[in-house]
Amino acid sequence: MHQEPLLDIYGVCNLSVVPVRMEPSDKSEIGTQLLFGDLFTILNKSEDGKWVYIEIFQDQYKGWIDSKQYEPVAKEYFTEYQKLQWPVCKGVMGVIQGNGKYFPILMGSTLPFYNNGTVIIGKNILRFDGEVQFINHTPDLKFLERTAKFYLAAPYLWGGKSHFGIDCSGFTQQVMRLCGKQLPRDAYQQAECGFKKPYAERLPGDLAFFHNAHGKIIHVGILLDQNLVIHASGEVRIDLLDENGIFNKEKNLYTHKLSSINQIF
Repeated sequence: MHQEPLLDIYGVCNLSVVPVRMEPSDKSEIGTQLLFGDLFTILNKSEDGKWVYIEIFQDQYKGWIDSKQYEPVAKEYFTEYQKLQWPVCKGVMGVIQGNGKYFPILMGSTLPFYNNGTVIIGKNILRFDGEVQFINHTPDLKFLERTAKFYLAAPYLWGGKSHFGIDCSGFTQQVMRLCGKQLPRDAYQQAECGFKKPYAERLPGDLAFFHNAHGKIIHVGILLDQNLVIHASGEVRIDLLDENGIFNKEKNLYTHKLSSINQIF
């Protein structure tokens, strides 16, 4: 049993990365992750107060986080945050310091209220040391490809969103976000974005979706030139793609069955 829903209570991720779980337990499956600077609404809390149920502002994903792993923020902070799209950490890692703390943050982490090297997390003004990237909303396929390839060899992690562990839809969501396009979190949700097109009309930057024997969307990747797809499967890797699906040359077999090609930009 959980308490009654909470109203107008907000938070921001003040740590490098925080697991968002499907149930209020450390043993529960990780559905996604919060990266530093991610904003959310608190919808509920566990009876023992150890867990809070949140909705992430960027993609409306819901799940449970440890009540010790966030910074509460006022409604004014929540409202002002939404007015602009803040820059993100560009390199594999940057460093946050202040209030006696010094810790790394990961590529794609939001830098709220960034101003000349400082960010604001709740009531705290912190220093950011690292490369800053402002989101470009003009489609740039070369930048998209460079960004996607920057994740090469990142290990697969269900629910992950960083170089230290990422899943297929977390990978496409992060890459597209850095290119100015916000996608939902899960592959089946992303398959509803943009518009479907014939395989023969595919272009670099399109998303390729793959289904299981029951027709359920279970995988997604980003198309590159020359019949290649970059995707997270064991690690972020590049494989061959044809009308049947993804062909792994090392294993000499098809690993994923093609469902659709979607143009996002």
